Amino acid sequence: MNRISKTLGGISLLFFGIATANGQPLMDGKVSVENLAVSRSEDKLFVSMDMNVSSLELISNREVVLTPSLCKNADTLLLPAVTVAGRNRYFHHLRNGIESDAALYRAGTADVLAYKVVIPYQDWMNDAVLSVSNAICGCCSEKLGGGTEQLLALELSPKAFVPVYLYMRPEAKPKINVIEEGTAYVDFPVNRTEIYETYRRNPVELQKILSTVDAVRNDADVRIISIGIKGYASPESPYENNERLAKGRTMTLREYVRKQYDFPDSVITVSYEPEDWAGLERFVEGSSLNGRDGILRIIRSGMDPDAKEWKIKKEYPQEYAYLLENVYPALRHSDYSVKYEVRSYTDVNEIKRLLRTQPQKLSLNEMYLAAKDMEPGSDEYNETFEIAVRMFPEDEVANLNAANTAMRLHDMKNASRYLQKAGASPMAVYARGIFAALDGDLDAAIALFVQAQEAGIAEAAEMIARIEELQ
Repeated sequence: MNRISKTLGGISLLFFGIATANGQPLMDGKVSVENLAVSRSEDKLFVSMDMNVSSLELISNREVVLTPSLCKNADTLLLPAVTVAGRNRYFHHLRNGIESDAALYRAGTADVLAYKVVIPYQDWMNDAVLSVSNAICGCCSEKLGGGTEQLLALELSPKAFVPVYLYMRPEAKPKINVIEEGTAYVDFPVNRTEIYETYRRNPVELQKILSTVDAVRNDADVRIISIGIKGYASPESPYENNERLAKGRTMTLREYVRKQYDFPDSVITVSYEPEDWAGLERFVEGSSLNGRDGILRIIRSGMDPDAKEWKIKKEYPQEYAYLLENVYPALRHSDYSVKYEVRSYTDVNEIKRLLRTQPQKLSLNEMYLAAKDMEPGSDEYNETFEIAVRMFPEDEVANLNAANTAMRLHDMKNASRYLQKAGASPMAVYARGIFAALDGDLDAAIALFVQAQEAGIAEAAEMIARIEELQ
């Protein structure tokens, strides 16, 4: 097996983001912001930073008011301010009370001011800008200068685990021959083996066989390998006579089909079964006949056919009469099959056409040849893998790729169902790691990715790193 494609996923596992920055200078380097972090929970926003004011020199009657704010378009929120004051301004505020909710610090007494605030979260804050304005004030709060400087453009939308999907291309294999099958109830006169084409329902029943042959024979892309006919008789009357009837009627039907098409004798194969006891058993087993269990015991016994038929007739006469009239006619039938091979396809456009019209003609490998020519994640691409698993429902590669497509489409229910049939290849383990991550089980996801990485899937290391970064 080899990979057909590698695509980024369209489904993600969400985590709340954290925005960080360090060493941001303000006021021409007189103040710097370090260890800045902004994060959010469901309903709260956390802002923390260290304001290094060791280079800020203030005379006694000066102060600097630092006011962080969040802004996006018309939405603005001022956060609590920090005032760093010279000696006289500092004591002025202590005597008179600071005029705002700003934290008050005396210049020269601390080099780093720890700033932390928790505010109610609003959606617009996800990609707002965090800035700090500074106001230089003198005596009587006279404003002597100031400005606003940007600290950080936030990106707090939930972070996402974005998987890389690995699609597998199957090994090229010879196409498996296709078989069309059916059952015809050709009616013969009592104890006779010749066919009367207009007798009772024979026109309809004979046409069923011919229509199946025609559907294959008239297709330029296929070649008939063989036509099989197997005849059955019902259990009444002696077994030896039923054997004669089953064999004779089957040979007559074979000759009828051969003449319609002038097939060589070698194309049409025949077999027969004198009495269809298996068909009778299936009917009785699914019936509500009064003597159901007893009749089944007789059918399944080791007695010879004539003895079984006589015993049912003797011990269950009413049920036997019902079977003879309503069930035995259906046991006189001919099963037929048309085995054929379909040519191989290499033209991508032709394969795409057949995907829409006759996908049963395509092998898995041909379907993936077409997928390579499609845009990953497109409707056409996704549909191709859905068709593949529908046509090959037990194939591990088809199920693996269908699981990837289902996860891309957020269809975790079907993804789980497909993964159950995806086998135990390294790529299947990797896909199960993606499923676990998207399902929120990160520990299981990492364990699966580690297993896939050890088995040679290089992308698993990147998936582990992405989960660890989010954690």
